[in-house]
Amino acid sequence: MSTFVIKRWRRSLLLPVAALALTACASEMPTDESDAADDGGSVEDADGSVITVGSNDSAEGVLMANIYLGALEAAGVEVDTQLNIGSREIYWPALEQGEIDLMPEYIGSLHNHLTGGDDTITTTEDLLEDLAEQVPDDIVFLDPAEAENPNAHLVTPETADEYGLTTLSDLAEVSDELVAGGPPEARERPDGLPGLEEVYGIEFADYRDLDNGGPLTIEALIGGDIDVARAYATMGVIADEGWINLEDDQNLMNNENLTPAIRQEVLTDEVEAALNEVSARLTTDELIAMNQRTEVENEDPDMVAVEWLEEQGIGDE
Repeated sequence: MSTFVIKRWRRSLLLPVAALALTACASEMPTDESDAADDGGSVEDADGSVITVGSNDSAEGVLMANIYLGALEAAGVEVDTQLNIGSREIYWPALEQGEIDLMPEYIGSLHNHLTGGDDTITTTEDLLEDLAEQVPDDIVFLDPAEAENPNAHLVTPETADEYGLTTLSDLAEVSDELVAGGPPEARERPDGLPGLEEVYGIEFADYRDLDNGGPLTIEALIGGDIDVARAYATMGVIADEGWINLEDDQNLMNNENLTPAIRQEVLTDEVEAALNEVSARLTTDELIAMNQRTEVENEDPDMVAVEWLEEQGIGDE
């Protein structure tokens, strides 16, 4: 029988606006355990008895945080959460500063974020090896999952037919006639607008700041407010709407294997084994199926995570 229970009462839903305070108040972080308790933090974090799992502001990020949480609770680890923190520009400094302890990460995008982009490092093994050199010594990457979620550029079947689009190279020929939209940070990221222009020569007529593969971007593409959506390849809505994910035929995007990034001070043998078991069992197809349930069928990510863990036998005695 499964031993894990999602502890809803322990959840702290950290909204994106509130998350901005994480980095802004870094210099005011408590300096001892009594101050941490007064500030609402987990005094146990310092000795590893409570692990705070964070997530970005995407539906998949919240789902993966719930999966990590359930696997750790099944292993007898006390866990707290800070969900919906925001983009990597916000949550990664929070991890470095110890405000959260564990994040589901996408190694290619993280590598771009930390290095400014390096197209000479492409394999999962090489990315992880180089990432270990880029991050502070107290952050560790555990085993990567087979599951990955590359950035995607989505168009409707009608747009694909009208302009003859199957690849990003095709898009380059007509991009100046089209409006794109997605997360604001894509304006600066190496595999965002700068990379599209440098590698493909893509320059859109306009780019609209929307969200991180969320409802604003989805509705804008459905409603025709944008022609190209910058989003993610594992979104459940893609198959539901029949959208076309344009092929990255010149390999702008890196591998994006989901990998636990965790602070060394909370890493124990039990924690490592639990998270590595998740990675060993998680496939891209399963990730797409779970996203379909949370994004399209509006199922609770807590429960979708619980059911996946049970199906995988994670937490069985």
